[in-house]
Amino acid sequence: MKLRYSPFSPYVRKVMAVAMETGLEGKIQIIPTDSRKGDPELAKENPLSKVPTLTTDGGEMLYDSRVICEYLDSLHDGAKLFPPAGGARWTALRRQALADGIMDAALLGVYENLRPEGERSADWIARQKGKIAAALDVLEEEADDFGNGVDIGLLTIGCALGYLDLRYADDSWRSDHPALADWLDVFGERKSMTATAPKGPS
Repeated sequence: MKLRYSPFSPYVRKVMAVAMETGLEGKIQIIPTDSRKGDPELAKENPLSKVPTLTTDGGEMLYDSRVICEYLDSLHDGAKLFPPAGGARWTALRRQALADGIMDAALLGVYENLRPEGERSADWIARQKGKIAAALDVLEEEADDFGNGVDIGLLTIGCALGYLDLRYADDSWRSDHPALADWLDVFGERKSMTATAPKGPS
């Protein structure tokens, strides 16, 4: 398998964390890709020109991270990150959607700040931060129920919070959400988290 990879994409990190949790990381060839530069090869694999994009051993192109993660989870015989049925499945999927939404809003804020200063919208950035704060408030209420295990919801939450630490370090999400911060301090010690954490200048 081949994975279009960017070291600072939280979605790519999510896929790589799933690959490690499922023991599949050694079967994936990493292809460093900067999706912002209009890579024509990436466009052939994904019409949205986004990472992550996975090419399966059979030559099928898969995107986005939710699809790729569920595909990888189907390839191993161990405990599944996507619960098969019932309330646990819907909780995991809801949490995945909420954490993906945090990453969406965080990235939109980052991209807005990359625009020339005179073209940036402070209102737009504030709206994205408002979405992040609302989602964090929900997760704070649930944090005591996360437990010590792992599923796709918790893994995505870990990646989303890690991205906030990377890009929004000056904001106070940790002090405003202490239960969530305490959970991340423990969950973040998982091998799949430490090995996929962005390193060096972004």
